[in-house]
Amino acid sequence: MSGGGLLVAGTTSDAGKSVVTAGICRWLVRQGVKVAPFKGQNMSLNSFVTREGAEIGRAQAMQAQAARVEPSALMNPVLLKPGSDRSSQVVLMGKPVGELSARGFFGGSGPAAKPLSGAVSPGRALHGGRQAALLDTVVGCLEELRGSYDAVICEGAGSPAEINLRRTDIVNMGIARAARLPVLVVGDIDRGGVFASFFGTTALLAPEDQELLAGYLVNKFRGDVSLLEPGLDMLKDLTGRATYGVLPFQHGLGIDEEDGLRVSLRGSVRESRTTALVGEDVLRVAVCAVPLMSNFTDVDALAAEPGVVVRFVDQAEELVDADLVVVPGTRGTVKALQWLRERGLADALARRAVEGRPVLGICGGFQVLGERIEDDVESRAGAVDGLGLLPVRVRFERDKTLARPVGEALGEHVEGYEIHHGVAEITGGEAFLDGCRVGSVWGTHWHGSLEADGFRRAFLREVAAAAGRRFVPAPDTSFGALREEQLDRLGDLIEEHADTDALWRLIESGAPSGLPFIPPGAPA
Repeated sequence: MSGGGLLVAGTTSDAGKSVVTAGICRWLVRQGVKVAPFKGQNMSLNSFVTREGAEIGRAQAMQAQAARVEPSALMNPVLLKPGSDRSSQVVLMGKPVGELSARGFFGGSGPAAKPLSGAVSPGRALHGGRQAALLDTVVGCLEELRGSYDAVICEGAGSPAEINLRRTDIVNMGIARAARLPVLVVGDIDRGGVFASFFGTTALLAPEDQELLAGYLVNKFRGDVSLLEPGLDMLKDLTGRATYGVLPFQHGLGIDEEDGLRVSLRGSVRESRTTALVGEDVLRVAVCAVPLMSNFTDVDALAAEPGVVVRFVDQAEELVDADLVVVPGTRGTVKALQWLRERGLADALARRAVEGRPVLGICGGFQVLGERIEDDVESRAGAVDGLGLLPVRVRFERDKTLARPVGEALGEHVEGYEIHHGVAEITGGEAFLDGCRVGSVWGTHWHGSLEADGFRRAFLREVAAAAGRRFVPAPDTSFGALREEQLDRLGDLIEEHADTDALWRLIESGAPSGLPFIPPGAPA
């Protein structure tokens, strides 16, 4: 018999679906429920590698941690990794199968996927590039999870009322109807218009979809909830559907984000716990906000350190006072290289290298610091000169490296994960993880290495010495413990501010019967 299930949808992107899904998973597992997260289709440049070598969205890996289970490809069978505004790499069951235009994927007349390797046929996998052809795969993964867990908490994408995409939907009402999942719609009241968003979302769904929309959850509320309650009562009178909770706005949740297509992260600071300095100085870290930036959560572990200030930058002058510059991963290595040169950041990085001021390149950022890039796969630009700060030549291969390496650096144990098409040939320098170091310039393909507490402290000590700062890493910062604290805070939000008895009835028994139809419904 299949376990229970729930789909967490949202009135908009970034309404809080990922947070709520993680919070419900943590609340359930603390009640002794065996629970797993699921997202049928994700679009993100922020990804993770499971132990079996499958690539999934990092948000689903975070939700798996909230559920205290090992992440797997079943939890995110389809991952789209944008390479431009109009095309994405399609990752199916953890493996890349091709590049596809948005028109082709969502059911238009665009071309089928261009294969990346001979291992998987995208023609068979995508049936000419149609998203709807993946519904059987997505439903199959969900049912396999439901057969192994007491409950599966599914996350939707965007809004379930995207009427232009409903015909081929496999992540919102498409999967809800196929698997008979009750749907909870989350609205971000901090944006305003939450009542209109709840009502409009409901009224734009077909009658068969409305039968599954059980109710609503208000997110990011500030103030006296008693002032909101009359509106919630009116909403119930209008729609026949209850509000299952009002979650208060909270600063510093700091969970992994999935949106990899932000226009700019300039000036933003990763939120973290405030703790007193150990040394006399702070360390300033500038992260180059390169185009198609991926896995920018690599710097979260730095921001968690007391006295480390992290900011994202896109101007050369913003590197002047930085003690460490990080060039992060990117889905467009050659495009990032061009962007660095156009903005004067490439010259600023070269000056730092000459002056012995620290620079760290991670994955695509490591590749741009090398001497030469040969890319006939990602950008198809051919041979391109890199910044020449590290003795490395990179050749892009069609097969993607997906790995969970373990090693040692600076005398400390390190674990990470690799997601890249570029293969590095290292011709000099000092070994550093799988990459190299020359003076104060470091490069590696390993994501997540800075989460290793001992290694991170040793690295920051080296950075502080090179920068001439009297900075001392805190001796007891545990990034893993901080992440667990954040996940417990999400569980607390659900436990303290949601109607958990009603939520469990939804998960166990499905949507209430007799929910009224709200006209006009979806267009024909």
